[in-house]
Amino acid sequence: MDSMWIAAGTFLCLLTASLVMMHLYPKLSPRHRDEDTNMVVRLVANIFVVMTSLVFGLMINSAKNTFEAIDSNMHAYATSLIILDRSLRTYGPAAQNTRDHLVVYVGQAVENPYRGDQALLHQKSLAAQYLDDIGAALAAIKPADRYHETLLVDIRQQYHALIEQRWKIVEQSEGAIPGPLIGMLVAWMTLIYASFGYRAPRNPMVISMFTVSSLLIAASVYLVLDMDIPFHGPVQISDAPLRRALAEMQL
Repeated sequence: MDSMWIAAGTFLCLLTASLVMMHLYPKLSPRHRDEDTNMVVRLVANIFVVMTSLVFGLMINSAKNTFEAIDSNMHAYATSLIILDRSLRTYGPAAQNTRDHLVVYVGQAVENPYRGDQALLHQKSLAAQYLDDIGAALAAIKPADRYHETLLVDIRQQYHALIEQRWKIVEQSEGAIPGPLIGMLVAWMTLIYASFGYRAPRNPMVISMFTVSSLLIAASVYLVLDMDIPFHGPVQISDAPLRRALAEMQL
């Protein structure tokens, strides 16, 4: 889903519904403009106002939980990188080549963050290749004694756990809000705005309020959808944990 296009569509639907209904109201027959009809229109609109508020609140909560979960996983991933680096330092000079690959990998991950949809576009990740180089460097290490053999087993376990964490973050980056729910929410809000246009006075102030409020609601929808995909758009997961991990490795 393209959040920007959904937001633009939301804005057009809301504004068009209100202005069209405002334009059509004087042309309706008297029985479609009486007080009883107006009351029913308002009651139906109130039902959808409540439903829209509940669903939109759930969407915000879902996007917030997704964002916080990935942010927590990013901090855990950075911590695992630091621990792996410390373990390689403890191993000694024989692991220096692996440490060099690790530093290069983290630097590449910071400069060119991997997006979850790159694989679908058949785009290779340079950072993933550097991560594979770490595994190859670990496989080339020959422990000199029992102590280093035990350390190497632990380091390799850390490396495999690191790969698992990375792919967990990548798989979480696609968003969790279903498209049909977004479509239903926009349809409800369009109906609400159409009811606002019913019997609304035709003057510049009312039209300006419809325009501004439609724009703000569309912007809210955009921000929620953008937060649900934390590696795209203006609301993104901070790379500060990875930068701190890189700084620690370079000390």
